[in-house]
Amino acid sequence: MPTPAAVLCGLGTSLPERAVTNRQLIRENGLDSDERWILERTGIAARYLADARTSTGDLAHAAGRAALESAAELAGGPLPPDIVLLATTTPDHRCPATAPEVAHRLGLGDTPALDLSAACAGFLYALTCARALVTAGLYTRPLVIGAETYSTTLIDPHDRDTAILFGDGAGAVLVRAGAADEPGALLAQELGSDGARAELIQVPAGGSRLPFAAPRATPEQYYFAMKGRTVYSQAVRRMTASSLGVLRRSGWNTEDVDVFISHQANQRIIDAVADRLRIPPARRHGNLRELGNTAAASIPLALADTAARRRAAPGARTLITGFGGGLAWGSHTLLFPEARPLSHPPYTPGPCPARADDDKAPS
Repeated sequence: MPTPAAVLCGLGTSLPERAVTNRQLIRENGLDSDERWILERTGIAARYLADARTSTGDLAHAAGRAALESAAELAGGPLPPDIVLLATTTPDHRCPATAPEVAHRLGLGDTPALDLSAACAGFLYALTCARALVTAGLYTRPLVIGAETYSTTLIDPHDRDTAILFGDGAGAVLVRAGAADEPGALLAQELGSDGARAELIQVPAGGSRLPFAAPRATPEQYYFAMKGRTVYSQAVRRMTASSLGVLRRSGWNTEDVDVFISHQANQRIIDAVADRLRIPPARRHGNLRELGNTAAASIPLALADTAARRRAAPGARTLITGFGGGLAWGSHTLLFPEARPLSHPPYTPGPCPARADDDKAPS
């Protein structure tokens, strides 16, 4: 009996209600910055920010439900998941994991569920686990969710270097056993990490190394910190190498790639990787401008956005790649899925909710 392939068969998203433009963010947080400078340096014009009542689990539950509805629509009936994998760096609690409660809220009973933490590369790691579980025959329908609320948990709202970058949200995919030649099939993956550079992207305090209320911890150590210049060079180098590695495993050349989706961190990073891979702008897809960096949620949100805008045909040869703290990175090749993405609450991709002048600035 042939080994089953893992196939993406449902796409779901969830965003907080409030979109915040660069101008609003500067005014509300008292940032020493300029809206056009933010757009020119990062490619971000707006982001969706959760309120104090909205948790990562809330967004994960809504995105997961949307993905299941998307899969049911395509299949003509329900496809209940048999395991839930939640990629997040911002769980609802330090203990327990958030995934079991998400599974409960989805009505999945005793279905196994667990959190995975690999920062902005978390969704790629979770997707790798889902593929391995399916091809090994252990599970047949993993639900993979990337969800984050950085703005309410890890980001100092008055820190210009980080507050301008991050938004909140969740994206989810249902994976099922299928054939390697059908739309949505996951073909190959390449993962890596470098713990020797963990200090480049870090929240120093709050873990067992520097516990809460430790006398030697300072207030700023409880917030996300990043060494931007070095992170830029590491991200470009690691994602480029990882992408080339997974393309070799797939038997593809860079010119074979129809759809390129990178972790939505910074437009300069995305373009630098794509330029090194010689992938033309018309084949690069994402929603960084509208959503900012949503960490582990960014790749499934970008996949769903690409599908919603009908910018990729089912079966198109697709490369996804990401990089985050750890350091951790990864890439996947797949055939673009056929599913129609759904969102809770409903979200229709459209013009960025920023002032008209923003459109005149390069991104």
